Amino acid sequence: MKLINVVNGPQNASAVILGCMRMPALSVEKAADMIRTASEEGINLFDHATCYGDGEAETRFGDAFPLTGLKREDVIIQSKCGLHFDRKEFDWSRDDILSSAEASLRRLKTDYLDVLLLHRPDLLFDPEEVAEAFDQLEKSGKVRCFGVSNVSPGQLELLKKYVRQPLVFNQLQFSLDQTQLIDGDMYLNNLTTDRSIIRDNGVLNYCRLHDITIQAWSPLQFGMFGGCFVDHPDFPDLNRVLGEMGEKYSISKAAVAIAWILRHPARMQAVAGTMNPDHLRDICAASKVSLTHQEWYQLYLASGKFLP
Repeated sequence: MKLINVVNGPQNASAVILGCMRMPALSVEKAADMIRTASEEGINLFDHATCYGDGEAETRFGDAFPLTGLKREDVIIQSKCGLHFDRKEFDWSRDDILSSAEASLRRLKTDYLDVLLLHRPDLLFDPEEVAEAFDQLEKSGKVRCFGVSNVSPGQLELLKKYVRQPLVFNQLQFSLDQTQLIDGDMYLNNLTTDRSIIRDNGVLNYCRLHDITIQAWSPLQFGMFGGCFVDHPDFPDLNRVLGEMGEKYSISKAAVAIAWILRHPARMQAVAGTMNPDHLRDICAASKVSLTHQEWYQLYLASGKFLP
């Protein structure tokens, strides 16, 4: 497994992350097998959120982890807070951050989180309250590193004005279909396509400039939650090229798609959300290859883009 030394954050973190959103569908024993399989493949970072299964994902992981034989210090446990679909609001208030972190620790059956991310932005957030919560969590030893998810450069700057701790991650959507992180630069000043519209205020370049590691969520998805583009009939050209490169490198189409993300010099991580051990093994093979510059562009163009 390719490892990444995150600036100001976890060292030797796996390039592929296991996203645990779907873990409530597994029994405790199956969840333990999934965690163990991830570890055997070199994955050491496990991603959670308070909203995944209304906390059930964290609970299942917390119940399963003792069955794996793994040591707590050998894994990186990350969770996210702020989304409350039951209340129909996002909340980054001091009290909610603190109570959410405490609840995650109880469900995960651990004394500390390696990483806590603020999930999608609370439009009413007070950065001074966020700073107070982060300080309290760090001082108590309950959270070691902090970051965000789906947050723009302007919001990051506002947070950084008050928050003392480095913001080491930004979790953003990125896949061969969802390429808006990079399209704006490719089609800059081009009125012939709406791909020239910069939809995120240049967050990729901002993160690279400020040593914030991007974690790509839904790396095999089309649309926001449209499904997997691998072997999907709506993506014939992309699947043809994925298949050709898969044969060349003796890896699956899914692994080629993940390798495309890992090839980017921003040194991103990819969040794999599968709860199928065989599928996870296929995906992890992505770290064994490094696509060429030309192959990276070949895949980008096969996904429906063009050179301006």
